[in-house]
Amino acid sequence: MPDGTVNSPTPETAIVISDSAARRIGALIEQEANGRDLKFRVTVSGGGCSGFQYGFDFDETINDDDLVFEHGAVKVLVDDVSLQYVGGSVLDYKEELIGSFFALENPNASSTCGCGTSFSI
Repeated sequence: MPDGTVNSPTPETAIVISDSAARRIGALIEQEANGRDLKFRVTVSGGGCSGFQYGFDFDETINDDDLVFEHGAVKVLVDDVSLQYVGGSVLDYKEELIGSFFALENPNASSTCGCGTSFSI
């Protein structure tokens, strides 16, 4: 973090990264990094068929309001606004007949859409 501070989540707000997600993130970073220090970012934004929508992307920058969750060498970033919606979740990577995708098993969601990318609280 730029100012040297560390945001520390409580156990209730921590994001758990599954082995499957860590392996896939690591493989994707290896393919995409080109010497950059990439981290995996999880965001929540308004929209989607159930009210809120998950976003997954890569980022080189750790912002002041980010919390960093680690699984081995993999770092997952979540800003403090998004964390209020996904705290306590498990980030997983699923390989199913319909395709492969990142998913959040979110205990805060009261409902989710069929595709699993949006939710309501």
